[in-house]
Amino acid sequence: MLDGMAPTALRADAERNRRRLVDAALAVFSERGLDAPLDDIARRAGLGNATLYRHFPVRRDLIAAVYAETLDEIVATAERATAQSDAWTAFRDHLVYLCGVQSRCRATSDLLTAAVAGVPGLDALHERAYQGLQVLIERAQVAGELRADFRHEDVVLILMSNAGLIERTAEAAPDAWRRLLAYTLDGLRAPGRTPAPPSPGVARVVDAMRERGRRFSGEPAQGHHAS
Repeated sequence: MLDGMAPTALRADAERNRRRLVDAALAVFSERGLDAPLDDIARRAGLGNATLYRHFPVRRDLIAAVYAETLDEIVATAERATAQSDAWTAFRDHLVYLCGVQSRCRATSDLLTAAVAGVPGLDALHERAYQGLQVLIERAQVAGELRADFRHEDVVLILMSNAGLIERTAEAAPDAWRRLLAYTLDGLRAPGRTPAPPSPGVARVVDAMRERGRRFSGEPAQGHHAS
């Protein structure tokens, strides 16, 4: 027993420290993205690095603790959108929602555009989000509102582009993404005036997400392998 403290007091102290670390991580990740230095998170929490690593041995454990509820809400929003009666409005509003989420939190933006290995529930999240988006896309295409050559992986490409714009305009023009997205949405209406170049394909987009995700999971970088 440490300094005569009862086990209950030790557990309460550990839980307080864990809460401080999660709160600090939320603030730091939101400001700087998922690759923010863990030392900065410990410092923001007013705790030592050893305490951080005792609670969260690897970065992905901390990511999971901070963003589990946020990720669940993103999936639930996609599933609610499929219940809207107007197919184009449902697709459009959900894409605007996703881009808006990116504008409010850099870390969530990272999670939407990266496949972070080893984060509990993240693979399931991506699968559920994929299914919800696929329904929205197919409904809008069947209704003749969304151009027929649009693919699910194109949503990821839009989010990747939006992430870059937000990062570069966050301070000077934080709503600039809305203007670009409005033009993008007009270009997605059917029929498309100009045929789009071929899609890079799901495999290559997933490969790009995994490569980016390695920055956050601590995995070594690998060469592209998708065909």
